[in-house]
Amino acid sequence: MYPFIFRTVFAHMDPERAHHLVIPVIRAFGVWPLRPIVRALTAPDPVLRTPALGRVFDSPFGVAAGFDKNAVMSEGLYALGFGHVEVGTVTTVPQAGNPRPRLFRLIPDRALINRMGFNNAGAAAAAARLERSRRRARRTVLGANIGKSRIVDVEHATADYVTSTKLVAGEADYLVVNVSSPNTPGLRGLQAVETLRPLLEAVRDAAGSTPLLVKIAPDLEDDEVAAVARLAVDLGLAGLVATNTTIARDGLTVDARTVAAMGAGGLSGAPLRRRSLEVLRIVRAAVPDDFCIIAAGGVETADDVQERLDAGANLVQGYTGFIYRGPLWARQINRGLAARRRR
Repeated sequence: MYPFIFRTVFAHMDPERAHHLVIPVIRAFGVWPLRPIVRALTAPDPVLRTPALGRVFDSPFGVAAGFDKNAVMSEGLYALGFGHVEVGTVTTVPQAGNPRPRLFRLIPDRALINRMGFNNAGAAAAAARLERSRRRARRTVLGANIGKSRIVDVEHATADYVTSTKLVAGEADYLVVNVSSPNTPGLRGLQAVETLRPLLEAVRDAAGSTPLLVKIAPDLEDDEVAAVARLAVDLGLAGLVATNTTIARDGLTVDARTVAAMGAGGLSGAPLRRRSLEVLRIVRAAVPDDFCIIAAGGVETADDVQERLDAGANLVQGYTGFIYRGPLWARQINRGLAARRRR
């Protein structure tokens, strides 16, 4: 049913408008009395329970940051079978993001290009919504992804991240520092170890007991990936998210002229699969066994998720696959994973 709806309706609609149309539907799935009914149809098999970051996740598969920017869909996404929801990216200062259009589908490649620019209602609003979600759906594992406010200069980024941390860390099960989005000027420069160290130290101290992770780009060189991973271990972080979107445009089926017309932005989806898997393996080789790695990028099927788990990921996230697979995506993934574990 969903593939037909996608081909006949969503594929002909502006991607951002389509996303906003489905938000109230997903939110409705998380409201009583629909939530327990939907969850009964989608709940992960108990064999998938996964300990990580001081919590037990119902499934290792969750929603990556970017899908629920303002923490308004977490209860509905939990009802649909996801093991965790990472909200955001949120910033201290509410911001509209980049001018539209800023989200594009590459349907033959099962990919997206986005240059959203951290459009969100601000960390304070996200914190209030996270608190409500924690009260109403206590089993939902909620992560919060924080980024730099656009109006803040890079040299003042640390203070900006610390402010967001103080607002949301107490309401989140874990916190992710996003220094790897390609859509905020100067942000990726913060991944350099010499600038990343003081930023992560300050956020770590502000986060208190909330597990802290850092999210990196797939476009780093291999030695840079390993250096950031070692830094995260040295600073006592709980883990690392590998990876964000890529600025590369290699190996696409869509013709180069069409892709160029879409403009700048981060590429996500199937074309990212190979590189994100490479980065995962580099990180796992550089960190201790008890260091948590959340794998993301190019994940669409249960085979993709299992491949990341076999390569050393503790948890796996997806986003773009939701666009192409629809609301039963998590159930499909979970059933495929459970079948493998029961063989």
